[in-house]
Amino acid sequence: MAKLSLLVCMCSCVWLLWWANVGVSDDPVVGAGTRELVPAMFIFGDSLIDNGNNNDLPSLAKANYFPYGIDFNGGPTGRFSNGYTMVDAIAELLGLPLIPPYSEASGENVLHGVNYASAAAGILDITGRNFVGRIPFNQQIRNFESTLDQITGNLGADDVAQAIARCLFFIGMGSNDYLNNYLMPNYATRNQYNSVQFANLLIQEYTRQVTSLYNLGARKFIISGVGLMGCIPNFLARSPNGACSEDVNQLVLPFNANIKSMMNSLSATLPNSKFIYIDIYRIFQDILANPGAYVCLTGLSVVDRGCCGIGRNSGQITCLPFQTPCLNRKQYVFWDAFHPTETVNVILARRAFSGGPEAVYPMNIQQLASI
Repeated sequence: MAKLSLLVCMCSCVWLLWWANVGVSDDPVVGAGTRELVPAMFIFGDSLIDNGNNNDLPSLAKANYFPYGIDFNGGPTGRFSNGYTMVDAIAELLGLPLIPPYSEASGENVLHGVNYASAAAGILDITGRNFVGRIPFNQQIRNFESTLDQITGNLGADDVAQAIARCLFFIGMGSNDYLNNYLMPNYATRNQYNSVQFANLLIQEYTRQVTSLYNLGARKFIISGVGLMGCIPNFLARSPNGACSEDVNQLVLPFNANIKSMMNSLSATLPNSKFIYIDIYRIFQDILANPGAYVCLTGLSVVDRGCCGIGRNSGQITCLPFQTPCLNRKQYVFWDAFHPTETVNVILARRAFSGGPEAVYPMNIQQLASI
């Protein structure tokens, strides 16, 4: 039994080590030389997948400085990671180039998709106002409409409509509506709504927004749930014993449940629409409980503090300009007080791309792309 367990561990570690290295500049690129599975991917979200849209905004939510991007080819870009984000890895798995931010997208480089995500953005327009500049989901949708007008002007409406229907639309919203709205003392939201009422408020607006994208031609949707937020270093730093905040973890569950209900409802009412849900909450639970099962050869083992940050758990103040980060970055689950490392981002992408129903429901990204 011991020999069998060792063999299983060695095999799984070799496979997972390869995936953990995706995105580092001196390693193989996943999508290199493979055919494109979809024409393009359009991305909407927050700092977990922002790749530079906040760089030129009057915003406190920026990551276009070292040591952010320390492991990204070319250095800092505005990604809130040491390297790749989750959508970077998904793009390469699809055989696509890295998707440009809306702030830099023009001409032919929009033809493989555009990333509209913005740090501090939320489903609600008011979310994230403490950071001043940000691009809420409603504005991200309007920005997509501008891109669509640009593409249509170059290619023609009928051709664009057919192509857009085959593209993937990745949406990762909701975290800031809790972190930088409901849980902030200078917002009245928590006094106005209990957790279920707030989740219902969010999903009502979310449903309208997703329907707007459908009306603009989107048909294939990837919707990412909110993760195990109570276990990020920022909340660990607030805990007297350094433990996860179970209150925060429980707080987001009604919203995640509402996303699944929303998907089922929209699938039934929007002709030819397809939806999949990435269970980030559940995947993160597994990573934190069994980090060695993912990348034991690289030693993913540090689950309770950020690689770059200030204070308890390196989570009280996030990564500062030119701060020296940890050297063993592949061992860390969290890059800073709020965001995962490239290693974990690639794990999340891999699980979403080819995982089973325990990670992505009712099908994975690879299967959605083939429809």
